[in-house]
Amino acid sequence: MAASRYRRFLKLCEEWPVDETKRGRDLGAYLRQRVAQAFREGENTQVAEPEACDQMYESLARLHSNYYKHKYPRPRDTSFSGLSLEEYKLILSTDTLEEFQDMNKGLWKKLQERFTPKSPEEKQKAWARVLSRPQA
Repeated sequence: MAASRYRRFLKLCEEWPVDETKRGRDLGAYLRQRVAQAFREGENTQVAEPEACDQMYESLARLHSNYYKHKYPRPRDTSFSGLSLEEYKLILSTDTLEEFQDMNKGLWKKLQERFTPKSPEEKQKAWARVLSRPQA
C-alpha cells in the first residue's frame, strides 16, 4: 500500500508546476522536497500514519486541481487593489521583493552592509589593517 501512496505523490509532484520567479519560496519545490524526505526509501517506505498521509494527499490534490476555485467562483478576477494576476506575479517574485527590501533600508544600514567584511578571513584582514596603522 505504501508503494501506491508513493506513486500518487510522485505523480502529483510531476504535475505540480514550479514557479522559477519564487526561488526558495515556491510551493511546488517545497512539495517535492517534503515528499523526498517522507519517502526516503521510495516504494519501500513504511508509512506510520496512513490516514494522515491519505488526507494530506487529498488536500494537495484538491489544491492542485483548483477544486475550491471552481466550487466558489469569483464574480470578477480583480482584487481590492485592481492589479491583474500578472502584476501580482511580478510584484511577488523573489527579485522584486529583494529590490523592495533594499529600497526600505536606511542610508546607515546600506553603508554598514557595504563596508562590513563578510567572511572571517575578510574580518581578520580588516582587523590586521586597523592594528598595523601607526598610532598618532
